[in-house]
Amino acid sequence: MSTNLAALSQAGVSIWLDDLSRERITSGNLAELIRDKHVVGVTTNPTIFAGALSDGEAYDEQVRELADRGADVHAAVRELTTTDVRNAADAFRDVYTATDGVDGRVSIEVDPGLARNTDQTVAEAADLWKAVDRPNVLVKIPATEEGLPAITKTLAQGISVNVTLIFSVERYRAVIDAYFAGLEQAKANGHDLSSIHSVASFFVSRVDSEIDKRLEAIGTDEALGLRGEAAIANARLAYAAYEELLASDRWRALEAEGANPQRPLWASTGVKSPDYSDTRYVDGLVVSGTVNTMPESTLEAAADHANVTGDTVSGTAEQAQAVFDKLSAAGIDITDVFVTLENDGVDKFDKSWSELLETVSGQLQKAKG
Repeated sequence: MSTNLAALSQAGVSIWLDDLSRERITSGNLAELIRDKHVVGVTTNPTIFAGALSDGEAYDEQVRELADRGADVHAAVRELTTTDVRNAADAFRDVYTATDGVDGRVSIEVDPGLARNTDQTVAEAADLWKAVDRPNVLVKIPATEEGLPAITKTLAQGISVNVTLIFSVERYRAVIDAYFAGLEQAKANGHDLSSIHSVASFFVSRVDSEIDKRLEAIGTDEALGLRGEAAIANARLAYAAYEELLASDRWRALEAEGANPQRPLWASTGVKSPDYSDTRYVDGLVVSGTVNTMPESTLEAAADHANVTGDTVSGTAEQAQAVFDKLSAAGIDITDVFVTLENDGVDKFDKSWSELLETVSGQLQKAKG
């Protein structure tokens, strides 16, 4: 067992794997990660599923069965992905029980093509929740403007939600508001608030990638000196917003009714630039009550050489804001950065979903002979 990952877990950070495949489940690898690497949850997205379904033969038998039944490509994708999520949820059931439902969570995302359609997102979220039929699933809904009311309406049905594609602190505040509203409506609808869980997936490395590119285009010494500073500062400001809203009377009223806090989740923690430490977004974001969802390469790097020395987030808001003040002074349009990142994020997942449909369509045709 990794002492570094043990230290991270003991610091109050839940370690989730940002990857899932049929082979990972059936080979026993997922069980091994749970047992030996302190992994207590899994996140998926269309890109992950597209990669899993195009690699190897693990899905061939189920694809043949679906082809024999005459399933169309959308039904096939639904069955293939929900089967993986259901089986992964079963693998995490002991973790789920041991943590009273806080961890042991597996996420599945609504069709990203619905990211700009509130009502269809709500309907898809409910369908996924029923299809997986496990209490430890989280349905992922993007934090687009159209996604915010969908988050509230989905939570109001008693469905646990992973809010994804959050880039700005401003949008994160709106996500927390949507969570509070969802809980209030769920209570009015007669749901037990203690059974509803949520995480807010705040994306990290993509912020550095986008801002570093712009700083390099500006090219001044001042601009170049700010490379690699934005992402962790942004996440630390998000955590300060989280602490502020948890101190509100509105939250205290919900908490008194048994509500669980919507934990911040650090997403996109795989380091994109070779200039930075590959555990940068682990070491710099250690704070109790959060989740860090890592691709396997980052998990292995953290196991080998993460520098976990205690809380690196609490009390850093003033320093983090100073970074953004300097970025603005250097000529970075912060608002445009976040708009670009959200649009790119939706487009990337939509493209991966199309690739997933294309892959499964080809597999169905091949199975039919």
